[in-house]
Amino acid sequence: MELRHLRTFRTVARTLNFTRAAAELNYAQSSVTEQVQALEAELGTKLFDRSHRRLSLTSAGERLVEYADRMLLLVQEARTAVEDGDRHPGGRLVVGGLETLCAHRLPAVLAAYRRECPRVQVSVRQGSRGELYDWVRRGEIDVVLTFGRAPRGEATASETLAGERLMVVAPNGHRLAQYAQLAGPELRGEPFLATPVGCGFREMLDRLIDSLDSDAPVIETELAGIAALRQCAAAGLGCALLPELAVADAASRGELTAVPLLGDAARTTITMTWLRRAETRPAVPAFLATARAAFARLAMEGAAA
Repeated sequence: MELRHLRTFRTVARTLNFTRAAAELNYAQSSVTEQVQALEAELGTKLFDRSHRRLSLTSAGERLVEYADRMLLLVQEARTAVEDGDRHPGGRLVVGGLETLCAHRLPAVLAAYRRECPRVQVSVRQGSRGELYDWVRRGEIDVVLTFGRAPRGEATASETLAGERLMVVAPNGHRLAQYAQLAGPELRGEPFLATPVGCGFREMLDRLIDSLDSDAPVIETELAGIAALRQCAAAGLGCALLPELAVADAASRGELTAVPLLGDAARTTITMTWLRRAETRPAVPAFLATARAAFARLAMEGAAA
């Protein structure tokens, strides 16, 4: 069983699209098809169902995904284990994060990591909260940064890096702009924008609504991303609940109003999650240590500001 066939299979299994898999792997689509067919011939079973309009995994393909993840991860571990990793980590590190964290927090961490570990080739993947946790569990990503508590799992570990204040975002001139802080009654019946159910930002808003009971705002419109939430709130389509780091720059430029929230639902956390078995690769613990130090420095800078 060739490793390149497993890598190709794993990419097709994740994208469920031969064209996208070929683009990611920098192969011709015909090469991807040939490699998958060769793997199916070797195993004597079909790995993908091509009978419907959308490509899907067969039961055999679903079982192979887990084994492919393990084998490819072991290969990466073997490569990095023979390097002088304790003093000079090398190899490849894949870091994932939510859109907001990739834009506002990850750059400082990556800059510090580059100085500490210049031999490590770093790749960054952005995704939704659910996608990020799936990727790290499967070993496709080494470390992910998200908001809120990470789901429990025996294969993964997580820790809180920082706390983050939540803000109610509204257009300039909105009635909520008169308040220095917002608690409950001020939000009663206020139309809010929200991300879809299952998103971390939607969970924050749902928690606020549950805590306020009769004083809660009303979700009227769903939008797919944080940038869309921020821009639509600024345009007056509704208010939004967002972390301070996602709106601070726009608020300082006078593009919108951001008012701090009070109460039990007024804060969230920035959480770092990683695959436990990846800790054997020197590049991973080096990144964990760098991230902790970088967030500690950011907290000190924020306290001094």
